[in-house]
Amino acid sequence: MNAWLPVIAGTGSAVVGGFYFAFSALVMPALRARPAREAAAAMVSINQKAVTAPFMILFFGSAAACAAVAVTAVVEPQTQPPIRVAGAVACLAGWVLTMAVNVPLNNRLAQGGSQPEQEWHGFLRRWVPANHVRAALSIAGAVGLLIPLSP
Repeated sequence: MNAWLPVIAGTGSAVVGGFYFAFSALVMPALRARPAREAAAAMVSINQKAVTAPFMILFFGSAAACAAVAVTAVVEPQTQPPIRVAGAVACLAGWVLTMAVNVPLNNRLAQGGSQPEQEWHGFLRRWVPANHVRAALSIAGAVGLLIPLSP
């Protein structure tokens, strides 16, 4: 199973990173072009639709697989090369960033408020840079986990 851990972790992290990248490259620029109320409502709807079994399994499963790679490297250091451990740590950092920044911002946006335009622009100022970073961490981590190593 140790040989499959980096593959599972890296593949999941690549898919998650691609999801985040799509938000950075397509979704958020499109929402920025819409009126604030409309954009905020669309983002809330997107976030509600994301909380489904397939995405949650991918999101939490990838993090669990990355954690397993890191733990395996501590318990059996010879089984995981440093690049794999660095990849797992990068992916986990992206996961932590999501839980610490993006999810709370999503929740705050969903609560609404009396000044939707101001709230939307404040949301964008924090959410978008955090999304760029989590995308980069997830994709870089996936590369570290999946890069072929010479025997």
